[in-house]
Amino acid sequence: MSFDLAQRLTEILLALAFLQQSAEHLAGPQAARAMFLTRAALCLPLLAGIQSDWILLALSIHSIAVLHRYNGPYNGGSDRMGLLVLYCLTLSHWLPTGYASHAAFGYLGVQVILSYFISGIVKLANPAWRNGHALRDVFAFSAYPVAENLRALQGHPRLLQSASWGVIAFEVAFPLSLASTPALLIALPLATAFHLANAVLFGLNRFVWFWLAAYPSILWLQPQVLAAL
Repeated sequence: MSFDLAQRLTEILLALAFLQQSAEHLAGPQAARAMFLTRAALCLPLLAGIQSDWILLALSIHSIAVLHRYNGPYNGGSDRMGLLVLYCLTLSHWLPTGYASHAAFGYLGVQVILSYFISGIVKLANPAWRNGHALRDVFAFSAYPVAENLRALQGHPRLLQSASWGVIAFEVAFPLSLASTPALLIALPLATAFHLANAVLFGLNRFVWFWLAAYPSILWLQPQVLAAL
């Protein structure tokens, strides 16, 4: 994947992610509604590819106001990933063409890979994840909107333990997908399916779009890594 194409795909996916996030505030307080309507308005030209460099700079400045309003990324990991994508993409447009812009965009890909790997290592070190109790507690006690019929899964410890190890193995092994293009083309749909499952089961819908927005950086980064080896 070329650098320009990866940048453009990231712009489109990030705009869609921010539009989804902004829509959640349409029924909120007036101040929040105005703030996120501004973000949504900025996303429309980004989606169309109009003056992307200036629009991204405006979105970056706007994000500072959002951070101040909510005393940080108010929705945790998904908002942090959204800001990471935004800032790396903005830098890749405004830094000098070549090594500097490529480094900013490649940094995004590295951080996405590390987000899976570190999450897997943390789970591997946690006995509650290794024995399946962490997933059991999610289905049994979580405030996430899990359907009542899915709560019955807490009574299947072997299934939950197998699922736990499946998630751990996938996350820890994710960096190996850089070894070949076919491996990466398998890993990214699996990662997407993982986020979609989290959205359906637990309502973590923001993770889908923000992580998808970061995937073009990995598709661009992978051949650069192979070429450097």
